[in-house]
Amino acid sequence: MLPALDDAAVGQWCRAAVSALSESRGRLDDLNVFPVPDGDTGTNLLLTVQAAQAALDEAALDEAALDEAAESAWTVLARGAVLGARGNSGTIIAQLLRGLADQLADAGPADGPAFAAALQKAADAAYAAVADPEEGTFLTVARAGGEAAAAAVAAGGTELAAVVRAAADGARAALEATPGQLAALRDAGVVDAGGAGLCLVLDALVTTVTGTEPARPPLVHRPAGPHHHHGHHQHGGDLPHQPPPGPGSEVQYLLADSDEAAVARLQERLARLGDSLVIVGVDTPAGREWNVHVHTLDVGAAIEAGIEAGRPHRISVTPLAPVRPPAPVPDARAIVAVVPSAGVAQLFTGEGVRVVTCGEDGVTEDDVLAEIIGSAAAGVVVLPNDPALTAAASRAAERAREEGRDVFVVPTRSPVQGLAAIAVADPSRRFDDDVIAMAEAAAATRWAEVTRAEQEALTSAGLCRPGDVLGSAEGDVLLIGGEPAAVACELLDRMLSAGGELVTLVVGTDTALGDAVCAHLGSAHPTVEVTRYDGGPGGLPLQVGVE
Repeated sequence: MLPALDDAAVGQWCRAAVSALSESRGRLDDLNVFPVPDGDTGTNLLLTVQAAQAALDEAALDEAALDEAAESAWTVLARGAVLGARGNSGTIIAQLLRGLADQLADAGPADGPAFAAALQKAADAAYAAVADPEEGTFLTVARAGGEAAAAAVAAGGTELAAVVRAAADGARAALEATPGQLAALRDAGVVDAGGAGLCLVLDALVTTVTGTEPARPPLVHRPAGPHHHHGHHQHGGDLPHQPPPGPGSEVQYLLADSDEAAVARLQERLARLGDSLVIVGVDTPAGREWNVHVHTLDVGAAIEAGIEAGRPHRISVTPLAPVRPPAPVPDARAIVAVVPSAGVAQLFTGEGVRVVTCGEDGVTEDDVLAEIIGSAAAGVVVLPNDPALTAAASRAAERAREEGRDVFVVPTRSPVQGLAAIAVADPSRRFDDDVIAMAEAAAATRWAEVTRAEQEALTSAGLCRPGDVLGSAEGDVLLIGGEPAAVACELLDRMLSAGGELVTLVVGTDTALGDAVCAHLGSAHPTVEVTRYDGGPGGLPLQVGVE
């Protein structure tokens, strides 16, 4: 239980938030109907918080380097979020984090009362950053979280754990009420997507502070059926050349070489050009910069306004028209992999693979189908990486074939088999030949896991009890022990006794276990090549592949 939020805790919270948003990204995207139903709220929130995490990583603000850090973690977190903010919800959460940083940076570890006061002021700052705030949105949920935290302090709950629990619970209660505040949400039968994302971020804070994840009902999918809400846009009538009616575009850019007066004039002009206007500023080593976001029918005028106010850069323009599934591109290929955690997802995305991350509700065939169709590739290979998911992947592949895709499922039973398959993928080969090569590589990889028993059970290796360390190969328990390192080393010895040239390790949160296993392989099996990946799922200490 953390008594206060120091720099290390800020980094832990950010990582936990990235993990939570990664697991729920698809569901948040599905909930997104306001301000426009463009299905990207979860993606934008995730990209924004990932940018904050990247800034922390670059500044080496982790447990090993805190004493040498020149800046507060809050400062670095906020700067990374603002400069990397994406979309409407991403820009608002960046403002919320900047508001927290304004109150907590360089003020020492934040206890319960300090965090409660900072969260209230940050919510107020988020309201101020939005030109035309609406109730029933991210802003409403943020304010409710701040008010609940302050109420907990007023009632005598000054411990940090009590305050963050109150904030998360208050935000969740406000989220459930959002359909009664916005017609778009009520008509679609959903809660606000941005508010739902903020609730996940606050729950990640509770987990960081208390060590226990709050028990929450899963985010519900949008009910099936047509929805007639097409977003709200309000545009001034004083434009010299009013564009024709339509959904418009999202315009976003960073603005440098400006000042508060010029930004104020920019805000007034953009408010006449469009809506969903959010402008957030942050100090950088090169001077103050602003992240500017607006939905508008007149893209050129929105960018020209930025040029008059300063130096716009990293300009992005995204049409807000409803997105149709892309038609398959001839000869284009893609690989879709199902992965158990955000850490493993990074291993696959680093190889150019599209991933579906297992969330609290697991993975459905709809999740897999969405990635297949979204790839726009004519030829797609699906790697389920879990025997329990092969059937869902196969059903998704069958549905994708009806949409004109050439889809094959390579029945990988573990992420290490998936990694082996993508290691031999070669787009220069005929697609069918490439699929065969990937399938052969996966089949030639023996897989194993080190886990902990959750309940008493009779296994192939004897009776195990809760907490015992289990070493299993190909799904069959071979070893029962008390120490993960001992079990892992003996498990590898047994597997390598049958031969093997390459060992792949996917290590969970216990990096010391990975160190011990690598040291053992180096001494006991010096001719074996070892490839190690950190970032495996927390509940699975070690995954092993032997080729």
